[in-house]
Amino acid sequence: MKKTLLIIAAIFTMQLSFSQQESSFGDGEWFKFRMSYSGFLKAGNATLSVKETKLNDKDVYHVTGKGWTTGMIKWFFKVKDRYESYFDRETLLPYKFIRNIDEGGYTKDLEIDFDHRENKAYVTDKKNNTKTVYATTPNIQDMVSTYYYLRNTINPKDLKIGDEIRTDMFFDKENYGFKLKYLGEETINTDFGNIECLKFRPYVMAGRVFKEEESLTLWVSRDKNKLPLRIRADLAVGSLRADLEAFKGLQHSFKVVVDN
Repeated sequence: MKKTLLIIAAIFTMQLSFSQQESSFGDGEWFKFRMSYSGFLKAGNATLSVKETKLNDKDVYHVTGKGWTTGMIKWFFKVKDRYESYFDRETLLPYKFIRNIDEGGYTKDLEIDFDHRENKAYVTDKKNNTKTVYATTPNIQDMVSTYYYLRNTINPKDLKIGDEIRTDMFFDKENYGFKLKYLGEETINTDFGNIECLKFRPYVMAGRVFKEEESLTLWVSRDKNKLPLRIRADLAVGSLRADLEAFKGLQHSFKVVVDN
């Protein structure tokens, strides 16, 4: 179960949406997810919220992601994670990223400030009281801002089954190249009814957490919101599933398929 909530937060960055002319999200959007381990044991909850604010006199979106274990899981593996991203309302490029986690005693407390003119990331490690500077690629994203950036800049109507989408993000202290394969459309049953979805296969690093590179499957609603409805992950030990169970503040109407 180690880092499973981090995995869910990272997966949220993989959504796609319509072009930037019509935003798929806005101030007040809020999601809550229910996570289960190996298909039956409740593992925890996670939330994502969006708020308009200012950072150093710049108009930004402030997104906060939280994750925590619940039920029996927390008695032998307690998780309490918090992620924050401040990114520009127009360009969607991040200015600041915060990662404060405690996963079964494994802790990190990082703040990352981005300089897009110089292509630098300034990392403050509060836990170890260190400050370091890293070179980044142009238009780099953090793991949270990537999600919102892709929602607004990639149009699924232009995708064909098998197409791959690539982007760069900076995570912790390194640049990470991310790849996502489009698998097509599928209607799934959710807490809200049957929903038409876009289905994707994110590629991840195999090893301690994931069984292999193709261990993840992601379903998002096939509408202007691109709600993250379900995530399934095959882990090195067991499996993890996250389902959207509540939301508010959507920018667009949400369509449910009604069976005749």
